[in-house]
Amino acid sequence: MNAKRTEPSLDYILILVIACLGIISFFTLYTLDPILPPHLDAMNFHFKQLVWYVIGSMVVVGVLLVDYDRLHSIVWIFYGFGVLMLVMLAMHFPPGIAKEINGAWGWFQIPGIGTLQPAEFMKVFLILALAHIIVRHQEKWKLQTIKTDLWLLAKIFVTAIVPMMLIAIQPDLGSFLVLSAITGAMILVAGVQWRILFTIFLSFLLVVGVLVFLFYINATAITSFLEESIFKHVDSRFYGWLQPEKYDQGAGMQLLNAMKSIGSGQLYGKGIGNMEVYIPERQTDMIFTAVAEQFGFFGSSIVVTLFFLMTYRMVHIAMDSNDPFGTYIIVGVIGMITFQVFQNIGMSIQLLPITGLPLPFISYGGSSTLAYMIALGIVLNIKSRTKTYMFE
Repeated sequence: MNAKRTEPSLDYILILVIACLGIISFFTLYTLDPILPPHLDAMNFHFKQLVWYVIGSMVVVGVLLVDYDRLHSIVWIFYGFGVLMLVMLAMHFPPGIAKEINGAWGWFQIPGIGTLQPAEFMKVFLILALAHIIVRHQEKWKLQTIKTDLWLLAKIFVTAIVPMMLIAIQPDLGSFLVLSAITGAMILVAGVQWRILFTIFLSFLLVVGVLVFLFYINATAITSFLEESIFKHVDSRFYGWLQPEKYDQGAGMQLLNAMKSIGSGQLYGKGIGNMEVYIPERQTDMIFTAVAEQFGFFGSSIVVTLFFLMTYRMVHIAMDSNDPFGTYIIVGVIGMITFQVFQNIGMSIQLLPITGLPLPFISYGGSSTLAYMIALGIVLNIKSRTKTYMFE
């Protein structure tokens, strides 16, 4: 008989990585204070970020006290609550509480607390919902066929498309893409037959190819279509990405300044607080440029390495887990964080178009930081409740 170990065990490496990212976030925001625009100087972003980390740590402790398997019974409550908040934002309700920032209706202004962004929490709620759907489907349909796989894909699609469309109309392209990445990552590990996935992938490439072809045939028509749709801000971002020098006074200005900032840091950086390039929203979406300019390639590499180590630990926990529900949750969290890291850093170096996505655990933001802490709290919970055997 195999000896079974059931006492809780935490992943201290993952906890250490989160702590290191928190320290980097606090210190970087502290160095940004003197160069922020006058109306932002009094915000004390570094102190508020510290408060959110403290609150997030308490939430993580609370999450660890409850068996994550109980989420099965309340997953639809979380999902429904998240969708309800998005519907309220779509209706601009309640007046005075629903808030528009930079043309997007994506926040609630909570008196005494600040702004709350439901899209950040919806990412975690969607992960839980999709993991629940996949597990329950596999429990019900032991015999896998093309029909059952298509039925699973239909359930995943319907569940994901509702919050995705509500976020798209805000409009929030960044969060829309994150939900797409989460859904794609979880579909890949859901056991769907590869010929179905291959067909979907080819169909996607065909649609993209047609759109690119139409763009080259009649760019004006495509631009006019985008301007009249919920993605009216997308075309300017693509132009600013592909030809930033041509649009250096408009859509390409932020990208050009970001690359100047990162490049000027060179190998070891300019030094603490020595930032000469002005970049809007540097405390949020463009915080990686602050790290690169002050600490150069060396400091940037440390940040990237920490994210790599975080992903490695989560993959290890997912592979060790003997509960499919826990494994699927971790896959969703991996998809969420790795996509945001890749997108955030990629958009700063012209690898990808600019979207309003924060750098996880480092960018300032109460909603995003708390959502990531909840997600990692669930991952730690899964690790602590994974049963191991002495003679496996």
